[in-house]
Amino acid sequence: MKRAFVLASLLMAAAALAARAGESRSGPVVVELFTSQGCSTCPPADAYLGELASRPGVIALAFHVDYWNYIGWTDPFASKAATDRQRGYAKQLGLRYVYTPQMVVNGTMEGVGSGREAITQLIAEAAADKTPRVGVSVTRGAGGQILVHIEAGQTAEPATIWLVGFDREHTTQVPRGENEGHVLKDYQVVRSFKEIGSWSGEALDLALSENAATGDGGVGVLVQLKGTGRIVGAGCVKTPTS
Repeated sequence: MKRAFVLASLLMAAAALAARAGESRSGPVVVELFTSQGCSTCPPADAYLGELASRPGVIALAFHVDYWNYIGWTDPFASKAATDRQRGYAKQLGLRYVYTPQMVVNGTMEGVGSGREAITQLIAEAAADKTPRVGVSVTRGAGGQILVHIEAGQTAEPATIWLVGFDREHTTQVPRGENEGHVLKDYQVVRSFKEIGSWSGEALDLALSENAATGDGGVGVLVQLKGTGRIVGAGCVKTPTS
């Protein structure tokens, strides 16, 4: 009986280790929210993204688009780069139009950003996906440098390496537009987004200046096919709260 118990315990421990190894190989799930302070249906999605940002294994990013700016209120965090990225996804995913709030998961799936149940399911599917991914680590060096390591792996085509900087949280009083009179809270607000290279399967190390990305919340790195295709690897380092 004792021998059987020990054997069962060893098998359970091995299964747990295998599960953790599988989680490590799958890497974090990237959730991108396309939103705007000028959109009255966006605040619930903004709040949901704030919750996702605290989940282990999720990199949550809010891209504020600029096409709402003409309707009474200019979103201070809006950028053409965010709009261009969303339009790239629309083309890649075969969508006829762009909309807010939209969440894109790992570059391959999308849904209404306030639809918690549907997005939760997409995140679960992305986490369970067995498609090979590449390990990405992002750290801060002693001098503040951004240190990026991308492991060796296999890829059928070169992948774009994106560097993204984000702010942790913002509170904004909105005096005009669809959210007139409301105080909005935005989370994981992308402040800088740029291509820093490409990955073709070989291990790669990059050392970037501390000013290479803008944002008080942290820095993320996405390795992505076709620029707005499947995200094959991602890493993030958050700025410690004071």
